[in-house]
Amino acid sequence: MSLSVAYNTARSSLQASQSQMAVVSRNTSGATDPSYSRKIGVLTTTGGYARVTVLRASDQALLTKMLETTSATASQKALLDGLRKLSQTIGDTELDQSAAARVGALHSALQQYANAPDNPTLARAFVKAANDVADTLNRATAAIQSVRLEADKAMAGSVDRINDLLSKFEKANQQVMSGSALGADVSDAMDTRDSLIAQLSEEIGITVVPRAGNDIALYTDSGVPLFERTARPVTFSPTTAFGPATAGGDVFIDGIRVTGPGALMPLNSGNLVGLAQVRDDVAVTYQKQFDELARGLIQAFAESDQSGAGKPDMPGIFTFAGATGIPTMPASAGLAGLIRVNDAIDPTKGGTFEAIRDGGINGADYNYNPSGSANAAFAGRLSGLTAAMVADRPFDPAFGFGPTASLQGFASLSGGWLEATRQSASQSVDYQTTLLSHASEALSNATDVNMDDETALMLQLEKSYAASAKLLSVIDQMLKTLLSVVG
Repeated sequence: MSLSVAYNTARSSLQASQSQMAVVSRNTSGATDPSYSRKIGVLTTTGGYARVTVLRASDQALLTKMLETTSATASQKALLDGLRKLSQTIGDTELDQSAAARVGALHSALQQYANAPDNPTLARAFVKAANDVADTLNRATAAIQSVRLEADKAMAGSVDRINDLLSKFEKANQQVMSGSALGADVSDAMDTRDSLIAQLSEEIGITVVPRAGNDIALYTDSGVPLFERTARPVTFSPTTAFGPATAGGDVFIDGIRVTGPGALMPLNSGNLVGLAQVRDDVAVTYQKQFDELARGLIQAFAESDQSGAGKPDMPGIFTFAGATGIPTMPASAGLAGLIRVNDAIDPTKGGTFEAIRDGGINGADYNYNPSGSANAAFAGRLSGLTAAMVADRPFDPAFGFGPTASLQGFASLSGGWLEATRQSASQSVDYQTTLLSHASEALSNATDVNMDDETALMLQLEKSYAASAKLLSVIDQMLKTLLSVVG
């Protein structure tokens, strides 16, 4: 080997060692960055010259699994958060603030009043218990609609974040593609792009499709294009106020509906899905259950015609705004927010306690005790109401509670349904979180920086660098000796 060839080889080796050491330094600096993927300096030799090409550690299969579990976890967490807020309508079980506890207290107060129909103190206690029931249903309705409004606002925030991430992704993807075309090192830009994909997967389930030239296309988990060369617009119109009959807006991607009952390609996972489920499914169902309970209360305490004229039943102790009769099954949306105690039984509002005992709220034909003043101990009406409270009556079977239940039984079933749903969501969150942890760990093992490996590689490169430097020094001495002889 001539001295010139040896010199060129040693210099090429020295430069390659420097390039590889620079890659190791990059890895060391990025070791604490969760979005950083390990860089690999691949040494190739062409025409006697060594060249280092920087590649990036990646695993598409593990990345896909991590994205799937991220989306699934986010949707379950959003659902669980909404269910926990709805659980506040039940309150502390030890304080007996739930609808079931309030109905039970009402039944107890009614029983005591039936045992002493001429006792105004017991009548007053019954009116208070009735007001507590109505207030609980009113507050529950307001709380449910508040949860729906919060979920709607969160959906708007999620859509804004998706659009922002897609805009950033478009720039990062363009940088990767243009750099790849020029043969530049685009590994850092690819890290940025993958980080944006991971953040997107928190909001919406996505599918990543690699393309030629390091290009990437993104689709929702239902197949709707989210990014193809350019970002597709994600739109949503938030609702400013929610009532029981209010339907929230749907999310559209490039004009395609992806949430709501009219969606042909609905999203399957992601924070956006969990929020929509809270707003449009769980909260709506829970509201309907309270509305049915309110209907049952109005029906149980209704007054029937005592004259024999066949007049329709009318609201009695419990009524609601605009009432013209007894509500039918299924209950109208928001009835639980409208139910109230009839002023006719409350002396503080111009009524009398005798209207509880004798009826007649809807006129003389509905009076159960026409000679009430002479029969202060009349308990027939109160006993009938007590029996009506514990009797099984029809409720909407769509809830899966069976065709009939007592008032307190239905209220308990409703609370149990919410808690069972919350517990199921909590278990799902635990499972998905564990799955995500394993998927993230597997991806981390495949793509993250291992400082022990980097330190060992740096030591090898330092030895290689020292050997190349030593060879250059020897060649330099040999050339000096040769020149001195020639001179």
